[in-house]
Amino acid sequence: MIGTVLNSKDAPDIYVNYSWMYGREQYRSSIDHAENLADPALGIDLDCIRSNILLKTDDGSLPMVPVFSNTYGMLVNSSLFEKEGLKVPTTYQELVAVCQAFRDKGYANPMMGFCKEETTSLFILTIYPYFCETVAKDAEAVKKLNALDPSAGEYMRPALEKVAQFVGDGCVDLAACAEIENNYDAVIFRFFEGDIPMMAATGDTVSGTAKRESRSEAFIAAPFKYTFVPIPMSEQGAGFLDMSNLQFSVNKDSENLDMANEFMRFLITSGQLGEMAQKKGLMSPTRDLSFNSMYAAFVEIPEDRILSPEEFGLTDDAVKQLRQAVYGVGIGAMTIDEAVAGYGSFEQ
Repeated sequence: MIGTVLNSKDAPDIYVNYSWMYGREQYRSSIDHAENLADPALGIDLDCIRSNILLKTDDGSLPMVPVFSNTYGMLVNSSLFEKEGLKVPTTYQELVAVCQAFRDKGYANPMMGFCKEETTSLFILTIYPYFCETVAKDAEAVKKLNALDPSAGEYMRPALEKVAQFVGDGCVDLAACAEIENNYDAVIFRFFEGDIPMMAATGDTVSGTAKRESRSEAFIAAPFKYTFVPIPMSEQGAGFLDMSNLQFSVNKDSENLDMANEFMRFLITSGQLGEMAQKKGLMSPTRDLSFNSMYAAFVEIPEDRILSPEEFGLTDDAVKQLRQAVYGVGIGAMTIDEAVAGYGSFEQ
């Protein structure tokens, strides 16, 4: 639809774009109409944005810049951790131990997440950063995964085994999680009931929390402090899955090109992007994440554990295969071997 509009007489000056469109013929118009925002003559301050989510095309041009970013993690009820004298886990064994500690103190569901459907289920939220760590530096693996080569299913095995371990270690009660109707409103309102120490969520979900505090009777009656942290699925600690959320492009054929570029020079600064992200409740794409304390834990992640799937080339088609495989294993609908063998055949 964007491509059609760009070819019309009512074409916009600035429009939303996505880097996963690169190389796909059906989205070619959306990319071709975009000005190269990396052109030094434009004077746009790209240095304020985290480099791994500034994704250029093969010819070195930059058709779009992120104005928000996204990640996966878990909402943490900081007040409950303080009350019970427990620390937020930073390794997988600590996660298992803290879940048991909460159970021993009478909390039936120390960790929850949406698992009614495979889309953004708690399984992909917990395991995707871990999976990316296993393939990020293996170009051949990424190539096979993107081609939906059935043999690439083996690259999922470590992540699938970790999902099975996660469920087997009793970190979540799947029956209780299945009662959550969706991964947005229902996740937020269930978390706001105040008895859940940890709730798997996306950054998009987190963006809706502040606006829903006043709509939760439980939260109004007993407010608490909460934050958002990465989920540690290995003994090396948690990974930061860094993804662009929304990106802007400038229509190079715009009649108002000078004004559009002036607006982009105004917008693409640490201050403006940080303030806008804070208002929206999303993660800023800038190097400076200090504008929103909700995401402070992600600042502490070492650089070598910050991963962008788009940067190392993993496509959305491959992620969809992984998402369905980990969901099937997580809910016990298929074995690890069945999930591995099914790679490339799961419905798109």
